[in-house]
Amino acid sequence: MNETRVFADGYRGVFQNQEDFLECIKSIGRNSFWERKTSRNLRLVAITSGSRVEEELKEKYADEGLDEDIITDTIINTGLLLKVKNQYYPVRDCAVKSILDRAGISGAGLRRVEKNVYARILNDCLKAAKGEALLRISEGKVSAVLGGDCHDYAVLDMEQVFLHSVDYLTKNFKGCSYLAGFYEHDMASALWELSGEDGLLDAYKKELALHGKTTDEMKPVVRITTSDTGSGGANIYPMLVSGSENITINLGSPLRLGHRNGTRITEFDAHLKLLYGKYQLAVGNLTRLLGIEIMNPVNCMKGVMDKLGIPRKYEAEAVDLFTAQYGEDPCTAHEIYFGISEILYMLACEGEEGSRITRMEETIARALSVNWTEYDIPGIYKW
Repeated sequence: MNETRVFADGYRGVFQNQEDFLECIKSIGRNSFWERKTSRNLRLVAITSGSRVEEELKEKYADEGLDEDIITDTIINTGLLLKVKNQYYPVRDCAVKSILDRAGISGAGLRRVEKNVYARILNDCLKAAKGEALLRISEGKVSAVLGGDCHDYAVLDMEQVFLHSVDYLTKNFKGCSYLAGFYEHDMASALWELSGEDGLLDAYKKELALHGKTTDEMKPVVRITTSDTGSGGANIYPMLVSGSENITINLGSPLRLGHRNGTRITEFDAHLKLLYGKYQLAVGNLTRLLGIEIMNPVNCMKGVMDKLGIPRKYEAEAVDLFTAQYGEDPCTAHEIYFGISEILYMLACEGEEGSRITRMEETIARALSVNWTEYDIPGIYKW
């Protein structure tokens, strides 16, 4: 079931209308703020159902007009509060990694200990933490605890990133139209079609025609993704949508802008101005695959997916679909890359979170830079 309460850790907003998407970003921005604190003064406190701290916080939230279910949702998910002097902040699940980073600790074993022990271990590490911490408080919870010194995390206002994107795309791409967008607490992303810009795909379509392939139902698109929790920068991805199912094909060569060293929105504007040239360069990544002949496509496909670390379930489904469509006869790396990209459609059909699909797009795009012939091996491939 999709969580509809914006404060909830599991909230996922999907928007087919651009105005609704931008309004969501604006509304969450109004209910969020940044706070700078001394790292060594941060402490974690475990919270359980029926505890005294739960009762006190719910009373406090009720008095302040906040939703008491924020506390309940925290108990169900992280079971942690961040204490700064006498102030308690519920901890959202997407904040945990950044808290571990500030404490300078990691390890799968931490997830197996009781919450009180977990909090005590991190508190011992936080006592020795240096510098300032930058807290992102959003919809009543801590969403991130980032580096707060001048050379650390640089805030890029999420609403401004998307407003600047809309303004630039609509002014410079005559066929620009919004396709879809999503907001999750650790990432927001939107996709725009750039139809009407024939120059973006001309060279690629000519190469496809030379190889006897159709170019119908293929459109240039751009995905813009950002985060205010440290999980990624303000990034621009040249892409295609292909076929009647609108499968997204990541072209690689994204324009990335990290949140560091005083990054400003003007730098993001500069990246937007590079989009047209970057798109043509990125399409070249796909065109190059047309010239790579593969004699053992199924083995090659399996080997490349293993290299990318794609979960075995999706590997097997992608291979089955590929062999049903193309068989096992020799082909090019281009067909195999499109076959691997079918995984994105599988994830969408399963109702996966937008952030997971977006990260899978990035994972699959790494295949553009592998040595395909290295995986073109005859015989039986052992999973």
